[in-house]
Amino acid sequence: MAKEKKLVEAITSMDVDFAQWYTDVVKKAELIDYSSVKGCMVIKPTGYSIWENIQKELDSRLKKEGVENVYMPMFIPESLLEKEKDHVEGFAPEVAWVTHGGLEPLQERLCIRPTSETLFCDFYAKEIQSYRDLPKNYNQWCSVVRWEKTTRPFLRSREFLWQEGHTAHATAEEASDRTRMILNLYADFCEEVLAMPVVRGQKTEKEKFAGAEATYTIEALMHDGKALQSGTSHNFGDGFAKAFEIQYSDKENKLQYVHQTSWGISTRLIGGIIMVHGDDNGLVLPPKIAPVQVIIVPIQQKKEGVLEKAFELKEILSNYSVKVDDTDKSPGWKFSESEMRGIPVRVEIGPRDILENQAILVRRDTHEKIVVSLDELDEKVGALLLTIQKDMLERARTHRDAHTYEAVEWNEFVKTVEEKPGFVKAMWCGSQECEDKIKELTGATSRCMPLEQETLSDHCICCGKPAKKMVYWGRAY
Repeated sequence: MAKEKKLVEAITSMDVDFAQWYTDVVKKAELIDYSSVKGCMVIKPTGYSIWENIQKELDSRLKKEGVENVYMPMFIPESLLEKEKDHVEGFAPEVAWVTHGGLEPLQERLCIRPTSETLFCDFYAKEIQSYRDLPKNYNQWCSVVRWEKTTRPFLRSREFLWQEGHTAHATAEEASDRTRMILNLYADFCEEVLAMPVVRGQKTEKEKFAGAEATYTIEALMHDGKALQSGTSHNFGDGFAKAFEIQYSDKENKLQYVHQTSWGISTRLIGGIIMVHGDDNGLVLPPKIAPVQVIIVPIQQKKEGVLEKAFELKEILSNYSVKVDDTDKSPGWKFSESEMRGIPVRVEIGPRDILENQAILVRRDTHEKIVVSLDELDEKVGALLLTIQKDMLERARTHRDAHTYEAVEWNEFVKTVEEKPGFVKAMWCGSQECEDKIKELTGATSRCMPLEQETLSDHCICCGKPAKKMVYWGRAY
């Protein structure tokens, strides 16, 4: 029993130190390990399996929208990066450079991709000639490098995995439609697959992507009340097209510039899953992305027939991702370990259960125990996984809504940000001066101007001038 207690004690309580709790979970649940390269992480099999499930689910949705996967080089010549002024200025502080090939200095420095707009633009300038070549709906799954000063596993690392979509369209309307469609696809994916509710909105001018006309975002709220930008979709208009001379002949044989979009999600989502759903016992994984959905724990497994029955149940549950824990650890240790790893359903089977033709199902999210007949096991487990997925989303949504506040006056806004971690909805005049002042005085940033606007008052929360937009504000990762 002492060893079982020690396993749980290895996790700091989230209410004591949320940052340490997060670090404990990613380490103890064996999602990552630290590497010899500062700021980079080793993604271990469990962590990578979560990413593979995210990738599989999202890739399927993207392909249904006509997206095709490609792959671009990881190196970008400096001259290419500098073609779009705003873009290069936005990324310059984070760029890692290759200066030598072997022992020889390169004639031109190569940037290790922080993002691939310039590579896709260079490619599209050669690939697109006629309106018949449009649209281009391309995406790549790859890694990118950004030389972050402060890093944290999954949330911010110097190299991370992501997908980045880059599309080209004949008209501004088509590009705008694609930008919004992808935003909604991301939001639906987060809610339906990750059980993570999000706010859909547009970034302010200050917060938008470097070189974009407009940036849209999905913002999630973590358990500690901080926001996490969970996916972005950018409308580039024809700015990049003009910088890279991406033109096509229209039906009247006149040259036109294409209109482009770019969008992406990353392994940061794994950090979001941990911080939205986890508890003091470790991970709580939504069934749709859990590497192991069901763990079968044989009780008194050395007794005749118990282990055999456990593996028989595994065959019955072959529609799901199932593992039998046949290690020589005690059942209590196995229970704690399966909870640490966030496995959605635990099946307990022992000699008495076999005699009574039953098993005990235990929910990871609520710890509820349910006795079921072995004749109904497959049906009951399937239904329980669906219920857990639904309940996890509803709990996360309830938490977000309970930690979303409104403020109409400045003192009320400051007090709310300071004392009630979460989203704060407040009106804004649209000036960057007020946006900067709010960040400087409270530490809260504009998360987004939600697509569903409300009028909370007629004046800006900061300066008192006429308000233009309602904004979600909050401290963020």
